[in-house]
Amino acid sequence: MPRWLLALIALPLAAQTAAVVDNPTVRILNAVDKPHVPTTLHKHDFNRVMIYLDDGHMELTDPQGKVDDVRWNAGDVRWSPAGGPHTSANVGSTTYRIIEVELKNGPGAMPENLLDPVRVDPERYKVEFENPQVRVLRVRYGPKETGVLHEHILNRVTVLLTGQDMRVTAPDGKVTMLRGAAGGVTMGGQAKHQEQNQSLLPFEVVVVEMKR
Repeated sequence: MPRWLLALIALPLAAQTAAVVDNPTVRILNAVDKPHVPTTLHKHDFNRVMIYLDDGHMELTDPQGKVDDVRWNAGDVRWSPAGGPHTSANVGSTTYRIIEVELKNGPGAMPENLLDPVRVDPERYKVEFENPQVRVLRVRYGPKETGVLHEHILNRVTVLLTGQDMRVTAPDGKVTMLRGAAGGVTMGGQAKHQEQNQSLLPFEVVVVEMKR
């Protein structure tokens, strides 16, 4: 057996990568990479949505020595297909954080939804990208801004790009206060509500909707 395959079996993930959520549909990883500390050889068996919390510069190296240069800005969101063995290294000068959403679900379809937030509140809810597995939204609220009543039908992962101080009102009048720090990750299911940013600062999140 090749030496690189033994390493792959023994150490599939870098030591600085921790699973935040792991269930039958999704695994969410919080990766923190310090400068010039390469990961062990590993591979990715699932397609992923990558949410970059900080600016970063990474080099990916496969067992044959081929190097891919990858750069991003804080707040970027990208699709990363499943891939073969490689190591990765932060070749910048500062530590960066990445939320990796590994998708265990198969392809699906967007159900009809008259209160789809993209339909009823396009000023705040915009599609970042979409494919058979997911629809990824970027959501922005201005200071003290109130959105439109909308409904979420699909299960979803929400990643906070800013701090959160939101008043959430259900159709029956029930109010829930949601607070969190930038970088926080939550999972949600079906919900119908209206949201109001209580902060004097803008609010921004990325929402990964799983179609199955």
